[in-house]
Amino acid sequence: MLLRTILRRLAVGVVQLLGLTVAVFFLIRLMPADPVSRFVGINPSKAAYAQAAKAIGVDRPISTQLLHYLGLAPSQGKGLLQGNLGTSWVSNAPVLKDIATALPVTLELITMAFIIALIIAVPIGMLAALRPGGKTDKAVFVYGLFAGSQPEFWWALLFVFVFYFKLGIAPPPLGLINPMNSPPPPRTGFYTIDSLLAGDLTTFFDLLHHLMLPVATLVFILSGPIIKMVRQNMEQALTADFVLYARAAGMPGSTVARYALRAAMAPSMTLIGILYGFMLGGAVLVESVFSLPGIGQYAVRSILAFDYPAIQGVVLVITAISLVVYLLLDLLHAIIDPRLAQE
Repeated sequence: MLLRTILRRLAVGVVQLLGLTVAVFFLIRLMPADPVSRFVGINPSKAAYAQAAKAIGVDRPISTQLLHYLGLAPSQGKGLLQGNLGTSWVSNAPVLKDIATALPVTLELITMAFIIALIIAVPIGMLAALRPGGKTDKAVFVYGLFAGSQPEFWWALLFVFVFYFKLGIAPPPLGLINPMNSPPPPRTGFYTIDSLLAGDLTTFFDLLHHLMLPVATLVFILSGPIIKMVRQNMEQALTADFVLYARAAGMPGSTVARYALRAAMAPSMTLIGILYGFMLGGAVLVESVFSLPGIGQYAVRSILAFDYPAIQGVVLVITAISLVVYLLLDLLHAIIDPRLAQE
């Protein structure tokens, strides 16, 4: 049953990706912008304009452009269906290569932030639900309002001011690594993993030092809604019939709380998956403050430059990762509640 569910979700995901690819392809070409002007200036000659349009492939009918992008046109090289996302008009490099350089930075940042946020948020939300109206419950309410009342870039700037300028315990917001140090040899694309594989602990701890403030910023922002969701679901689980029966049977309070937490985590994991997919592109402001060359920064540069292949590639990759995250969430739900695997 579980395998059939996975295969069905994968099939639906492929159809969704294809539909989104076609939609994005047409939508970005409906924008009131002329990408050719970026290459030829304001008052180009007709010959120069035609040559630039031909060079980037926008001189052909839009249906032909789509077939070329998908790799379905005759006598055409590899396209999307063959794993080629095209060539960036700005960097003149394969879009897949550009994304492979920028994406690991964002994945490292948000993955670390989510792991730490979960370690902090789940116990706090559980404790607040077990003692409604207590000090922890009131503190959670105030913290949720406080952390969510300001945008993430404001908290990032505030953290830089406090921990770098005032306390001096954080590095300057100048990127992922000290400019005086060399990055580790690229193997996986993830700097922290590559530094460990190279046995370079100095670079590894330097990376963690530079990730300290951006990760802390995201943890501060993300832990609020996660705590609220865990607390709310935990309160509902504590009033369920199986919990009341467990208490009536004389089970220890820790065992009852563990059962209730297991039931509460299923909807909470859904929120976490949604937040993770959102932060793939939504962490761009934090990346900007700390000069991190992540996928959000790359997407913004591509949009400002009307780099159609890069925009399409970013949307496609982020969507694909989000679909994989949702699939993993379905598997976790099936593990938490085995009844779901039989549907």
